[in-house]
Formats: sequence, structure tokens, C-alpha cells
Amino acid sequence: MKTVNVRYFAAFRDATGVGSESVETGAETLRALFRECAERHDALFEEQAALVAVNDEMADWEAGFASADEVLFFPPVAGG
Repeated sequence: MKTVNVRYFAAFRDATGVGSESVETGAETLRALFRECAERHDALFEEQAALVAVNDEMADWEAGFASADEVLFFPPVAGG
């Protein structure tokens, strides 16, 4: 198990009701971690167009992460 700090932004923060939380996880990829978080927060929606970062660097959803990392989830952004 790993413990990471997860930060939520914009609509994800609204959906979870928290800006950040410490998460103990067995997830191996960022996508799996997001899905675990979505199980805890029913209003958190699928990440199809969302972005993810680890320690302030943009990352791929299939990337791994280490204990004590800070994982940031950004919801899809509408442009115009």
C-alpha cells in the first residue's frame, strides 16, 4: 500500500467537497487511483478528458506513482 496526497481542482473539488486528501491505495496507475477516489466520492466523474499531474508535472493516466507523491486531478476544461 502507498499513501499519497490527492488534490482536486475546479469541478472535481466541487464534486468531492474537499481540496485535498491523504489516500492509502493499492493502485498501480494514476487511472486506478482516480477510480478508487471516484468510488469514495460518488459525484466524481470519469476522467476521459481530464488531466493528471504528479508532483506538479503532467503525467499519463497509465503512469505509476510512489508513496508520498502529490497527485493532482484536473477536470475537463471547456474552451471557446
